[in-house]
Amino acid sequence: MKICAVICEYNPFHNGHRYQLSEIRAKSGCDKILCLMSGNFTQRGEAAVLGKYTRARHAVECGADVVLELPAAFAVSSAELFARGAVHILGSIPSVTTLAFGCENGDKDSFLLAANATLNESKEFKAALKENMKGGTSYIRARNAAVLAFHDEIDESLLSAPNNVLGTEYCRAILAEKFQIEPMPIPRVGGGYADTSLFKNFSSATALRACLKEDSRKARKALKRNVPEQVLEDLQNAKELPFETAAMCALSSTPADEVAACPDCSEGLENRLKSMARYNPEYHSVLQKIVSKRYTLSRLKRILMQNFLGVRLKDVRSYAESSLYYNVLAVKKTDAEALFGELAQGKYPSIIRKSDFNLLKKDALDCFERDVYANDLYNALSGAYTNEFDTLFI
Repeated sequence: MKICAVICEYNPFHNGHRYQLSEIRAKSGCDKILCLMSGNFTQRGEAAVLGKYTRARHAVECGADVVLELPAAFAVSSAELFARGAVHILGSIPSVTTLAFGCENGDKDSFLLAANATLNESKEFKAALKENMKGGTSYIRARNAAVLAFHDEIDESLLSAPNNVLGTEYCRAILAEKFQIEPMPIPRVGGGYADTSLFKNFSSATALRACLKEDSRKARKALKRNVPEQVLEDLQNAKELPFETAAMCALSSTPADEVAACPDCSEGLENRLKSMARYNPEYHSVLQKIVSKRYTLSRLKRILMQNFLGVRLKDVRSYAESSLYYNVLAVKKTDAEALFGELAQGKYPSIIRKSDFNLLKKDALDCFERDVYANDLYNALSGAYTNEFDTLFI
């Protein structure tokens, strides 16, 4: 069996995602589609608009064959660690021969070229990187600027456009680990990753999340046009979660040295965050006072999310080099036996029932307990209950 994997959030699942799955089915040459999906919290530093089991069900109902959970420690980390953790898991499954991802432009060879350039750090490259960071530029932007300075054959958009950045990081992780996985870039249709404009049928998840906050006829019509019917039904019952208040409570109660240990925290940001929160403990006010070219809004939101979940950099790095697990959220019932058989050929144990928890040791156990903790927090915020050991057969 050949499996094509997709690393995703589906927050929420929309027509563009369904289009991507249909393109994979038609063009990848693979037998099955495996989605490795973020759980209840996302890489933007936000709580998902719908719980992970609901979003996993949407994925299977709309074209996927099986959905695994991307551990929370990776799901709320920077693009580099997000990609590294996801590829680390996928590369342990022999049947995963292809990794599909959305992109703004570019083909397989151009992504591999850009990814390979980021891995080759000469003395000159390191000097340019250091110089670029003096002006207050973030590491990833400084690194990419250094790459472009030494490689004029690389398309700048592969290191700057949001989906392309993740695609390049996926390819970088594949090359670094020497996995035999073929990248499959799929051009996006409709709205871009962070596009807030509404399109007729293919608006971005960003635009659709904004619609959820509006009680207007226009917003309701936009949602109806842009998401599958079963997704619309669940979105109509979705409610905004009090995550921002909870994140500020966590920031206030956590010692500065522990905040400093979060993956995205550096250069004394923990002190600035805690100081701002002390005098005006409102989530958006604190972020707006600190955001800058060096400290982007998404990075600051991730720090608050990482602190809320107790995610620490040393742990994430350790997980990315350890034997982990396949936490199965949802699977197509008719293919379950065959898919579980393919996962059984992988290097890690599958979590399908509560007794499988006993298979986990050391870092895998610690990482999974972080997922359980994240699930418990989401349950508390939403007022609903989901069991971390559930697997949906659809």
